[in-house]
Amino acid sequence: MINDEGRGPGRPSVAVRPLTLAWVERQLEAGEAVVGVAALHGGITAEMRRLTIAAPDGGTRELVLRSFVDVERSDEWLGREAGALTLLAASVVPAPGLVGFDPAAEQCEYPSLLMTHLAGRTVLRDECLSERVAALARQLVEIHAVRPVERPGEYVALTTADTVVPPKGSDAAVWAAAIEVIREPAPAYDGRFLHRDFQPGNVLFEGSRITGVVDWAGACWGPTDLDVAHCATNLALLHGTAWGLRFAAAYEEAGGVLAANASERLYWQVRDPLAASEDVEFFSQPWREAGRPELTTQAVEQRLDAYVIAVMDALG
Repeated sequence: MINDEGRGPGRPSVAVRPLTLAWVERQLEAGEAVVGVAALHGGITAEMRRLTIAAPDGGTRELVLRSFVDVERSDEWLGREAGALTLLAASVVPAPGLVGFDPAAEQCEYPSLLMTHLAGRTVLRDECLSERVAALARQLVEIHAVRPVERPGEYVALTTADTVVPPKGSDAAVWAAAIEVIREPAPAYDGRFLHRDFQPGNVLFEGSRITGVVDWAGACWGPTDLDVAHCATNLALLHGTAWGLRFAAAYEEAGGVLAANASERLYWQVRDPLAASEDVEFFSQPWREAGRPELTTQAVEQRLDAYVIAVMDALG
């Protein structure tokens, strides 16, 4: 019987489903077996399980199982992630190693991917922020330096001018001006390999040192500004406007290259917080579950409004 480490009073089982467990065991080395399962929290779109694998010699190792349950285009997401992990295996980027994947759920109950487990933890509190922001910037420069032989798919915009949802009580004039910015055609750009969801929740730390970058399902090709803007928005909502504004400068200090002029930078930098406006609860709930209970939907909306105002003031 597999240990159900994540189960407790009032909590649902985290056991691996039978077909998926059988598939996982076919990916293992001869004589290995799954002996422990624990839930990994903080993910938004997928079920995450840490699996303890026992070897015949008595040793153990850990793998991570990622399953998409009722998620549209899950085969595409897992295909992107598998391709990214394969590409990154030969890079300096600390990404998980691909063990196996079943994007169409031909053998598992749901589309799934199995990968190696990385040491470290996500850090969403304000501890050592200056050092961590600098480390995040350096890491993102390394990601953008990856040169794939075959380019991944082009980025997809996460919002339009007509789908933005300004928070209640926000500065209507500033938001209207920001919406008009993204109504214009996207500026020309030199494409790079992007993570597309690079932010503190997908980076593992030991102290102020990065030990891993996870969740590569959105890997794509596009402007570096997109990744920088996404991380900056998350920093602003987690830690305050000043940290969001600081990230672009930290990225350039680390050797990264952004759009050439202020109007181009504004287009990319404001696009991401406007996208976040469409479902603040969707991404703020995992932050509360991870130990930031003060980040209520209302509090995050207020930070989002402050950040959009600051971006428009700095670059508009």
